[in-house]
Amino acid sequence: MYKTNGIDIERIFKTQRQNRWKIAQTTANERIQKLKKLRCAIVQNQDAFYEAVWKDFHKPRFEAWLSEVFPVIEEIDYTISHLKRWMKGQKASRVFFLPTTQSRLHYEPKGCILIFSPWNYPFLLLVNPIISAIAAGNVIIAKPSHKTPNVSAFMARLFAETFPENEIALIEGDGSEIGDKLLEFPFDHVFFTGSPKIGAHIAEKAAQSHASVTLELGGKSPTILLPDVDIKRTVKRIAWGKTLNGGQTCIAPDYALCPQDKVQEFAEAFANEIKQMYGDTDAMRHESKDLVHIVDKRAVERHAALIKDAIAKGASQVIGGVCDIENRYTPITVLTNVTPDMDIMKSEIFGPILPIMAYKTLDEAVEFIQNRPKPLALYIFGKSKHDTRYVLQNTTSGSTCINNTIIQIENLDVPFGGVGMSGTGNYHGFYGFKAFSHERNIMRQKSFDAVTFFHPPYGIISNSPRSKIQNFAEKALRFIKSM
Repeated sequence: MYKTNGIDIERIFKTQRQNRWKIAQTTANERIQKLKKLRCAIVQNQDAFYEAVWKDFHKPRFEAWLSEVFPVIEEIDYTISHLKRWMKGQKASRVFFLPTTQSRLHYEPKGCILIFSPWNYPFLLLVNPIISAIAAGNVIIAKPSHKTPNVSAFMARLFAETFPENEIALIEGDGSEIGDKLLEFPFDHVFFTGSPKIGAHIAEKAAQSHASVTLELGGKSPTILLPDVDIKRTVKRIAWGKTLNGGQTCIAPDYALCPQDKVQEFAEAFANEIKQMYGDTDAMRHESKDLVHIVDKRAVERHAALIKDAIAKGASQVIGGVCDIENRYTPITVLTNVTPDMDIMKSEIFGPILPIMAYKTLDEAVEFIQNRPKPLALYIFGKSKHDTRYVLQNTTSGSTCINNTIIQIENLDVPFGGVGMSGTGNYHGFYGFKAFSHERNIMRQKSFDAVTFFHPPYGIISNSPRSKIQNFAEKALRFIKSM
């Protein structure tokens, strides 16, 4: 028996497993009522969330609403409006040799779901997959990040007051210790959002019980400025995407690839935009109530080391300041003369630091991306349709946005997810419902069964009816293959 914070994980898992078939058989209307109940609880308690997320890492109320509460409400409303259609499944076309059968694709719940959420969007990235898992008819155990303890406690209260423990339960506590313990139980599906390194560990542990996985990871998402880019129009969008949530966003523009003759113009325009957004001086930006702080001291120490290493190796700092480790503040920093050998180009930054690398030709920029792990997002800025098409055809990424940042995740009609090291599987909207569902093939045989003509024995006289059918079948197969 394993307990944490007085919670018996084994007991909760067993009660959910016993309840799993009852929840699986809930109707669309019953699941919709659960989603409405969750929506109401969120709206009524959102002030407590804003207070909690401010305590955890200085996230202003409007940004918390814009980037966490609003997308969750939007996801719930979208799911409610489409769920009945999703649950109907799809009728498949008939098979030529099986004219008296009918196949149907049926979506059924995977069963017991385990969700691990990260700290950077501690509400959004926990609740959104829970919405999809509810819609698909599953029971859920979720583990919020211990790095945002105030939000974690808020969400534990919210779900405890909204759902019975044998349907949805949140387990708080240290990530690695409790996470590994949870993975010892035979969940049917594991959903993880976090770093590629931990994602690989999660997948390995989940494989021991043959659980399917969805891994929403990250990486260094590049921003390509095409040769004809309009710096003045572009810079505001990149600056917003880079500094949203203090740069602690998995799809944030990690670094910029810029034509060498535009590097200085872009760097100075970016610096001016930052001053307009957060204050003229580092001291003013430090005190800004609009800039999200870093989640913990260790992350600020890492940022400071990355900046120091880059400058020591020849990078120029166009705008920056002093890292305040005690108050978890990393200054918004722009670096030029950046080279691949610098530490800042070897791992995801996850902070408000923008390295700018110069390129001579677009081929050179594309090759740089090709030689690195597949990113979660790719951003392209410029007017040329030809150059944009060239970049798209010669790169891959989880998602791509042209002439803006971040907003590609807003459309719930398309999936969100990574590729390669940046993730496995996807979700949002129907794709979230699908991620937590098993696609079951159901074929129904009507009274007349044509397949009986192909049953043994096979050694029949050539002019027998059975042999004629066999000859017909072979000819039909050849005709179908030739089409």
